Order: sequence, then C-alpha cells, then structure tokens
Amino acid sequence: MDEHNRPIHTFQVCNVMEPNQNNWLRSNWISRQAAQKVYVELRFTLRDCNSIPWVSGTCKETFNLFYHETDEAHGVKFRPAQYTKIDTIAADESFTQMDLGDRILKLNTEVREVGPINRKGFYLAFQDIGACIALVSVRVYYKKCPFTLRNLASFPDTVPRVDSSSLVEVRGACVDHAEERDTPKLFCGADGDWLVPLGRCVCSVGYEEIDGSCVACRPGFYKAYAGNIKCSKCPPHSFSYGDASAICRCEKGFFRAEKDPPTMACTRPPSPPRNLIFNLNDTCLLLEWSPPSDTGGRRDLTYNVQCKRCGPEPDHCQLCEDELRFLPGPLGLTNATVTVLDFSAHANYTFEIESLNGVSDMSSFPRQVAIITVSTDQGGPSLVGTLKKDWASPNSIALSWQQPEQTTLPIIDYEVKYYEKEHELLSYSSTRTKAPSVIVSGLKPATWYVFSVRTRTAAGYSSYSPKYEYETTGDSSNMASDQGQVLVIVTAAVGGFTLLVILTLFLLITGSEYFTTYVDPDTYEDPTQAVHEFTKEIDPSRIRIERVIGAGEFGEVCSGRLRTPGKKEIAVAIKTLKGGYVERQRRDFLREASIMGQFDHPNIIRLEGVVTKSRPVMIVVEYMENGSLDSFLRVSVGVLQNSGMIISSDSLKISQHDGHFTVIQLVGMLRGIASGMKYLSDMGYVHRDLAARNILVNSNLVCKVSDFGLSRVLEDDPEAAYTTTGGKIPIRWTAPEAISYRKFSSASDAWSYGIVMWEVMSYGERPYWEMSNQDVILSIEEGYRLPAPMGCPVALHQLMLHCWQKERNHRPKFTDIVSFLDKLIRNPSSLLPLPESPGEEMDYPMFISVGDWLDSIKMSQYKSNFMAAGYNTLDSVARMSIEDVRRIGVELIGHQRRIISSIQTLHLQLLHEHEKGFHV
Repeated sequence: MDEHNRPIHTFQVCNVMEPNQNNWLRSNWISRQAAQKVYVELRFTLRDCNSIPWVSGTCKETFNLFYHETDEAHGVKFRPAQYTKIDTIAADESFTQMDLGDRILKLNTEVREVGPINRKGFYLAFQDIGACIALVSVRVYYKKCPFTLRNLASFPDTVPRVDSSSLVEVRGACVDHAEERDTPKLFCGADGDWLVPLGRCVCSVGYEEIDGSCVACRPGFYKAYAGNIKCSKCPPHSFSYGDASAICRCEKGFFRAEKDPPTMACTRPPSPPRNLIFNLNDTCLLLEWSPPSDTGGRRDLTYNVQCKRCGPEPDHCQLCEDELRFLPGPLGLTNATVTVLDFSAHANYTFEIESLNGVSDMSSFPRQVAIITVSTDQGGPSLVGTLKKDWASPNSIALSWQQPEQTTLPIIDYEVKYYEKEHELLSYSSTRTKAPSVIVSGLKPATWYVFSVRTRTAAGYSSYSPKYEYETTGDSSNMASDQGQVLVIVTAAVGGFTLLVILTLFLLITGSEYFTTYVDPDTYEDPTQAVHEFTKEIDPSRIRIERVIGAGEFGEVCSGRLRTPGKKEIAVAIKTLKGGYVERQRRDFLREASIMGQFDHPNIIRLEGVVTKSRPVMIVVEYMENGSLDSFLRVSVGVLQNSGMIISSDSLKISQHDGHFTVIQLVGMLRGIASGMKYLSDMGYVHRDLAARNILVNSNLVCKVSDFGLSRVLEDDPEAAYTTTGGKIPIRWTAPEAISYRKFSSASDAWSYGIVMWEVMSYGERPYWEMSNQDVILSIEEGYRLPAPMGCPVALHQLMLHCWQKERNHRPKFTDIVSFLDKLIRNPSSLLPLPESPGEEMDYPMFISVGDWLDSIKMSQYKSNFMAAGYNTLDSVARMSIEDVRRIGVELIGHQRRIISSIQTLHLQLLHEHEKGFHV
C-alpha cells in the first residue's frame, strides 16, 4: 500500500536469511533521444536489519545502481560485467516490524545523474546484495530549455550541455513580420532555464507589437519605419485604406513633396497673393502684396512675377520680362515685394503675381494669380506742404502739414518717417495717420530728430518730403535721477570689488578645506585608474539579483539586495554590462561610476560600488522605488484621474482627495533637484542632460539627479536631433547656445532646470508638445517661451522665464534658485496660481500707448503696421485675433505667438482695470 493506503505494484526482494546474495533487476532498453545527461529518480522502501531477528551478518541496508550504453536492445541477454556502477543507494528512512503491523510505508526518494551518454540508448540495472527492499518506482528523465518567445524572437527546445558550468548559446528567429535589430540570443542553463537575453527583433514597416507578436496596422493608421513603436494615425489630409500600410496616401487635391517625410501632413498649393498695390515714380515701380490667406499648410512659400505689355486692344499682349529688370528677380521671391526698372513711358503693363510652394508642380488644377495693371503715364501722388512743429515735450513732438492742393487720386493716409539725427544710418521708425497731423511719442528727452512725410493713394506712395529737424525738451528730474543712479552704481561697484578681494583672500587661505573639485575621468591616461580611485569594489557574492526592471544601452538593469557585513541588507539597482563587449564599451560603461563616485549629496544618486574583477561587470547604486520623475508624474495623474485620489504628503499611500500633489510638494521636489544641481555646479560639473527622465524618485518623494555620462541618445530617440559637431543632444531641454555652438555650462543647466520645472508643474507633459525639433529651435530663437501650465503659481513661471533668458549670464545661479524656492516654501501664500478670471487680482505692468506695449515685448518694429491698420488704442488691440495679427503683416510664427500671448494678458488686464472703475 502507498502512503494513501492504495495498492501499488512493486519489485521487491527480502532474502536476508541467506548469505552471498547477488540478485539483479534490469530495465528495458531506454532510448536516449536528445539527452546528453539523464537523471534517475528512485522511490523505494527498505527494512531496518535490526528489526529482523537472527540475520546479523547476512542482512544489508543498501543496493547498487548500474547502467550500460548500447546502440540497440540486447533482448534477454544479460552480462553483469558490461554494466558500470552509478552509485550505492542507501535509505534515509527504514521501516521496522511495528511499521509493517501499522501498514506505514516510509518511502525514500533518491536522484542520481548519469552521463555523458553517447550511444543511442541504455539499460539500468539494480543489484541486491542482501537487503529487504521494495522498489516502488523508477523515473528516468532529462532536462531541456523549452520553446519560448522573447523580444519578438522564438527559441526552440534546447538541451543543456553535460558540463553544468557552461551555457548553450541559442540564436532566436524573429517572429512573423519582424526583423533583427540586434541578433537575438538566449543562453540555456544546466537546469533547463533560459538566461541572459541579448539582442532583439523589431516589428517591420506596417506592423506594431501587441502581446509579443507583430500585428498589421489597421486602416487609417501607418508605420513608416521598422522598430518597436506603435502605428500612428494618418497625418491630416491623408488615409490608409488597407492593413500594414507603410505610408498614408494623400486625399484628392492634397500632395506630399518628394522630400516630405511620411509623418508630414499632405498639403496643397497656396491661394493667390492678396492686396496687390504699386508705387510708381520717375525711376522705378515698386510692387507690394500680402501673403495668401491659405498657404496650403506649408512654409516653403515663394512668388513668381510675370509681366505682359498690352497694346490698345486687350488681346494684343506680349511677355515683357526681357525688356524689364526685376530686383531681386522675377522668380522664387521669398519677400512679398519686387522692384521693376527700365520700364517705358506711356505704356500699359499687366503684372501677375503667383504664389507657389513645394507641391504646386504636383497639382493639375490651373494656378490662381493676383493681377494689377500699371500705366506709366498715370500721375503719382503729390507732395505735402511744409512740415512744422506745433509743440514738444521730453518724450513727444506734435507735427502738422498742409495737404497737397492738387491730387489726381484721393489720399488714403500719410506716413511719417523719423529717426535720431545722430543715428541716421542705423534705423528709423514710422507711423501713419489719416489726418495732416500727428503726435510722435516714445522719444528721448533733449534729442534732435529728423522727420519727413509722404502720401499714399491708390496709385501708391509719393516720394518723401524734405527733411525737417526738431528737438524734444529736456527733463531735469530724469537727469538728476540718472546722476543718482550713477552714484549708486559706482558705490556698489567699489563695495563689490572690496568684497571680491576679501573673498579671494579667504579662498586662498581656506579653499582646500572647504571645496571639492570634480575630476574628469577622461583626463586620466588610464581610465581604469579613475575607477579604482573614485569607486569601491564589491564582492559579487554580496549581491543578490532579484528581477529585471529595465534595459540600458550596455545591458540589463536589475533590482536586488546588497549585503554588507555588520550592516542591514539594502535594496539596490544593478546595471550590468552585457557579454561580448569590447574594451571601449567597458570603459564607457564604468565612466559613469567614476563620475558618481565623486559625489556625496542627498539629492544626487548614490553609488554603492562596482564589480570589475568578475563577470558580469556591474554598477551598483541605491534603489529608487518610484523610478524616473516624468513617468512617476504621468502615472500619478493617471491614478488620480481614474480614482479621484491624490498621493499624500507624508507617504506614498493614496488618500481620498480632490486634486493632485499639493503645490508645496511639487516645490519641495523642485527644491531638491535644484539643491543637487547647486552641489554639482559648485564642484564644477556640467550635467548637459538635465531632464525629468533623468531624475529618480524614492518612496519618500525625494528627487535625485542621475545619469552622469552613461546615457546615450539612441538612433530612434524622438527627443534628439543632430548638431553641427559631435553627436546628438536633447533639443527640447537644451539652451540655445548649447544647440548652436555646443557651449555647455552651469548656465545651460539652468535653462534645462527651467524645462524640468515646467515638466513637474504640468505633471510630465512633453515640452513644446508635438512641435518638431526644428520648430522648437526656430520658435526659441524668435523669443517664444513655454506658457505657464494650468494652475502654476505666478512666481514659479517667472522663475522658469528667468531660467530661459537668451543671454546666459542673465540666468539665475542654482544658489539663487535654491534660495528663491526656500522663500516660497516658507511663505506658501506666494504660491498662488495664475488668475483664471478677470476679477482676480493681477500684478501686470500697465501701458500708456500701443507703442509702449510693443516696446515692452520687444516688437517695436511693428508699430507702423498697427498704426496703419487703425489699431491706435490698447482697447482696439485687446480685441485682435491671430488672423488680425497676420493681416497687418506679422509673418514670422514666433512673433505672431509672442504678440497673441501678450494680447491675451492685455485683455485680462483691461477687463480688470475696467472693473475697478478706471478707463484705459
């Protein structure tokens, strides 16, 4: 009976009364199959000789296990001499006569290895030499690594080697619709476990990874490049009609140029130019027009000019480009103006202006043009009379003039041009008025200005009137103020110089005691010397790897435990260097450790040590439970949005609350990051890649700066862009001077810190959203800056803008940032969000005129555009839309954004002032 009191079959022998026993039991012939080493599991019972009377000397408590390899079965033939002994088998537990009475079965289980086996099969044999034994079962098996799918590659059943210390390398085959990115490999271990995955396959063009297989993109989606990215929705004005599309086809009437990427929306030719006018004088003809209302969705807009000279009858026209000169030329114009020379008197010319872009040649529809006819015997506008000064103040001059007595066409308006007399060759300003008078404001006190006026009719502009010079009055109070300011500046400079001398002497005396300077590992002739100098070697037996948590450029990233004698075991993260590396990869891998080993700060990731004297090579750092800051913020928002919960301030437990993190918590995170960056800056280390993805968060919401030289921007990283020299940089986080000239400094890190602030306050949103890298570079160059995230306190957005100053010397130092954030934390009332309704208190500067407002946002070059279009008051400006801004001639996208952003602020400001009872 077995242990469950069920009858079973056994082979048994109990000839213990007779000496010299030699009993054999042989198995049938067993096919080896794929095995190189087999395992024999024996289950048996054995009686205690002491429980059997009168058998001393003849009873044994062991039996022997043998095997014999053959290529085929022997049938009944059995020769014990051919068999090789595997082992003598003894029982851990034996039974007695009392056990037999109670029918208690004490089973023993023993496993023995047999191998290597080279023949096609083998026999097992069991020799009894005088024991009382029952053989209950014999199980013969071998181990293999089973078929598996890993990293989009399949790996077949694999039998491990006989040598348990060596692994079998197996190359995987990519699944359907996948292709190799790096050769996929797994290693089969002696126990039948797959180990050390290397390489990967990626889904081919038109396929995306879903649950370990590559699935075709469905209609309306596409994937243009091989890789483990998802299928994308077709760009605007395009569609894919079948599965597995690599590109989306354009809708009717829309096109892609040859060099347009598949990710770009389909576009169409532009509409014709608008508002075509001319200005004719004795020597030249100036044609001007406005850009088309519809650019077709492209930015590569150009213009062509065609001229026709017609006789008395409209049908008798001929091309006239050869007899005229066009400056800069008749074709491929990028500006909405052209000058025509060498025209004939008393002739009629017809000019056709055509808008083109990169897909104009692909359309079969006839192109639309703007047309204007010019007669060279048509009288032009007349000159105005004498320009006189009515009155002057320190900042303004009032002018008036006589209207022309005889005009062939009605006067539309007057343009007044003026500039400082001493700066005649540098720049000028202009303003327009419909009346024969104007007040020119925004001038400097006690300064001579030069003025001239011209008229505009439907035929164009007249030439300017003679120049008139007038002076503004002086401002004695301002002069006194200026002198006082000079005195203050001189006094401050002397004091500052004295303080600098004192600090210099102090540092010379005590500098070595108080400051530590970062040492670049690349300055060592042998880089391994830096590793030995700045890191601690760890015995690998103290490290226990528990699970894989990610993958880096050089290998896997795992979590585990580090055991230190005399201390509590701690959680750690382990970065491993994958096999097959070259020495350069090993040096680059350990370079980060030699950098981290120099840092000791609560907001800098802590290096525990390295493993360099055995394989795999490892870097061991403290474990940060909440991972990277950007992912943590995005996951937190997802949890909160789905559950209406928020992470509490004292732990990571989610408590019922209406909102996200408190502002104080977010500021505390930012303060920690700034403190870590201040430490790095004081040591002379420039990070170069400060971003929320490189900030790690622990269970107490402490943020720590990481990624010191180990990170590399991969080929398929959407956050990178090629620079002019040397490698790639993350455009959205990098200061302009670092992008253009690779000038990295603590000031460029301060710019990046401003972007990190924006990421934190927007809960991990992508900076600049879906703008392309080129658009980001262009917009920043034109002065565009990220707006405040929803609910962001004014003070924090002002600090961001301070970090994003174009002049790097004007950006705050990390010492200043830490001090500023400390003040905010001590004074929570200063952390008020930006106002969302006009009734809330605001602290924006007020402007007296449209000119003052444009000066404040550094857009003064558009003063004449606003005046000419009739926007003479702040109230009228506050009602402008983006279309209005474009219509008055603001063509650069960055300038449009800056003006519209300021108009929105101005609108709120005016509403607020009206509510308080003021009239602006």
